[in-house]
Amino acid sequence: MSANETSTKPYLLRALHDWCTDNGYTPHIAVQVDENTVVPQAHIQDGQITLNIGLLATNQLMLGNDYIEFQARFNGVTEDIFVPVAAVSAIFARETGAGMGFEVSPSAPYLEAESGSSQPAPEDSDPKDPAPDRGHLKIVK
Repeated sequence: MSANETSTKPYLLRALHDWCTDNGYTPHIAVQVDENTVVPQAHIQDGQITLNIGLLATNQLMLGNDYIEFQARFNGVTEDIFVPVAAVSAIFARETGAGMGFEVSPSAPYLEAESGSSQPAPEDSDPKDPAPDRGHLKIVK
């Protein structure tokens, strides 16, 4: 992948979300929780959380290239959910388990700009470090 090329991961997430929805399945994502992930702490198990991202379970779902954002209810309380795409380890249909797994990479902190648009924080990166390993997928059964 060239320096200006975007990752395929967010595109695959959107495509599999659409596939689940079109087939009447409920799309779920498995997330490796890190310091940039905003989810209800009580639902995290072993540093991971599985989230229903179906249209009936979410409000204002945005499957962006860098972040997945939505509102959902947990135990009757509406929560704002923020998940870096880099932290998603899988997307799958709840009913069949069909889906795809991904390698998890470090995520950039989230900054809310004054204009209200979301932007990743600048990364402290060393240009001598090799690019993160991307694009390795596995089937989740």
